[in-house]
Amino acid sequence: MIDFSQLDRTIHEKGRLSIMTLLTSRVEPWAFQDLKSQLEMSDGNLITHLRTLEKAEFIVGEKLTGDGRPQTLYVLTVAGRAAFVAYLGVLEQILGLGK
Repeated sequence: MIDFSQLDRTIHEKGRLSIMTLLTSRVEPWAFQDLKSQLEMSDGNLITHLRTLEKAEFIVGEKLTGDGRPQTLYVLTVAGRAAFVAYLGVLEQILGLGK
């Protein structure tokens, strides 16, 4: 029997799953504007999801102020990567691909 309660609700929402997938896809940080463009989200929608992931300590954002406009860069934390791997493991079990 599949235990769907093991799916992490913080990650499972479509917008947050998309963010986590992008942050996992490369080592370099993602700028807020790049995430917004890639995910085609509004500022408000994206920041809400980012705050939820930050509160769960799955991601961290760093505000940079240099030449020109300030920007915020986001990276996955060690805990975030572990949670994402665990989430994928549950999906594999659901699909019958896991152990």
